Amino acid sequence: MSHASSQTSRFPTAPDYDPAATWPDYCETTLPGQWLPDILGDGFSYTTLPMGTDEEGELCATLVRYRPQEHPRHLTVRTGWLRRIAAQLTPLREDIRRFRTDRRAAKTTPNGFVLAIHGWSDYFYNTELAAYWASRGYSFYALDLRRYGRSMRAHHQNPGFTNNLEEYDADLAAALAAIRDLEGPGVPGICVAHSTGGLIASLWVNRNPEAFSALILNSPWLETQGSYLVRFATQGVFEPIARVRPRAKLHLPEFDHYWRSLSRLSHGFWDLHPVWRPPVSFPATAGWITAILAGHREVARGLDVKIPILVLTSRSTHLGTSFDESMLHTDSVIEVQVVRERSLGLGSEVTNVIIDGSMHDVFTSLPTPRAVAYGAIDRWAAGYLPKGTTAG
Repeated sequence: MSHASSQTSRFPTAPDYDPAATWPDYCETTLPGQWLPDILGDGFSYTTLPMGTDEEGELCATLVRYRPQEHPRHLTVRTGWLRRIAAQLTPLREDIRRFRTDRRAAKTTPNGFVLAIHGWSDYFYNTELAAYWASRGYSFYALDLRRYGRSMRAHHQNPGFTNNLEEYDADLAAALAAIRDLEGPGVPGICVAHSTGGLIASLWVNRNPEAFSALILNSPWLETQGSYLVRFATQGVFEPIARVRPRAKLHLPEFDHYWRSLSRLSHGFWDLHPVWRPPVSFPATAGWITAILAGHREVARGLDVKIPILVLTSRSTHLGTSFDESMLHTDSVIEVQVVRERSLGLGSEVTNVIIDGSMHDVFTSLPTPRAVAYGAIDRWAAGYLPKGTTAG
């Protein structure tokens, strides 16, 4: 297990303008193959992936793509606030600047593509993550799963609902098919998945070993908080309810401290959509929690993922019922030591990296820890990620 250190960075200042206030509650459904401009701005667009219907109505997933060569002003227009933390992220910014110049000067064959998958009560918004991968020569895509983010519709009464994690197989298959149509069938792919998305991706890659060439897990939710004993007890309570009323909402404690650590309206660095990433997470349902517990049970039995896996987690966990500033430097959602132990059972080639001072999503942490996380990927990539070619 390798270890990366970091230093404390100053907090951001509150914004004078909140762009999220102008964003629509729901995305327009695209025509097949159509790409529309995304709320993230220059370089970002999205397409709708139809997923049929359920008892609430139309279902879809949404694929987001980033093409910086089409909009070279992206970083200054949409993430100009990063100038305030430039000292911590100078190496990454210089790499991105060189990349933008090189792409205009030469025709580049991508090293591969990246598909990012979000976590619970979440969606893709991290423009810096997209720019990082583009600067490394990868085509970047992100998937908003059904009933999340850009895939939410006004008729959805239960955002994030599922009663079986395999339901997302269709979302992932459709996203990969769309990407392959654009990138070509032989281009290697990397999956970057966060939290619940890390659980979904791990299980899916185990069932679909040819889908990706590498898997990067950002604080994956691989086990119930506490231990497997808590999981056993929780299953006994909720499974009988889920069999009869899977959409029954559970009356669980509601906290906003993770949102406060993320949002630029509070202590974080990010502009968050108020419907897609609300201050208090989506209401948990009996079906959803039993699906998660079933996934944890499968991971505990051991998987056999054939591709290299990188797991990034904070050094420590701080769970609490109210916000305090230590949550800006620790994981306030999962128990990282339990997750690191579970990750060793995912496959035979697993690398764990501890990022001092990072939050639950290491790529939305304070500037220094997230720069450390990008550096950890660079070092790991040198040995594991496939390389493309550059044509003159």
